[in-house]
Amino acid sequence: MARDLEAQRFAAQNRKARHDYFIEDTLEAGMMLLGTEVKSLRSGRASIAEAFAVEKEGALWLVNAFIPEYDSASRFNHLPRRARKLLVRKREMSRLLGSITRDGMTLIPLAIYFNDRGIAKLQLGLAKGKRKVDKRESIKERDWKRDKAREMRNRNR
Repeated sequence: MARDLEAQRFAAQNRKARHDYFIEDTLEAGMMLLGTEVKSLRSGRASIAEAFAVEKEGALWLVNAFIPEYDSASRFNHLPRRARKLLVRKREMSRLLGSITRDGMTLIPLAIYFNDRGIAKLQLGLAKGKRKVDKRESIKERDWKRDKAREMRNRNR
């Protein structure tokens, strides 16, 4: 993505996704949310750790994302784990669905954040699952980079 996500305000992040999956591609999608869901997202208590996106009825849906009920709402509150429709262009959706069916990949939500206009967006990752060996290799590589940076820092003193 061209935009810098670090400058955005995150409502939820899936930190474990990069550990459990190889992220091949990312894209930004809008979400159809209710008013109480947006207010609850702004409090930052949402969780997308177990969530994923599926194709249903010709559209992409975010399934199993937890957005807690808004405390100040009365009877017009939402269901915390309801499926939410994702807003993606048709060309992007057909490309994603082709990759999912052909390559054995899945769509994993990486983050929910508010853009500069205050609209809630979802960062989706086209991912392929890692095996245990791959996870060990990633940990080994990360530790080596950390040790190498520490050695270079100590050498320059």
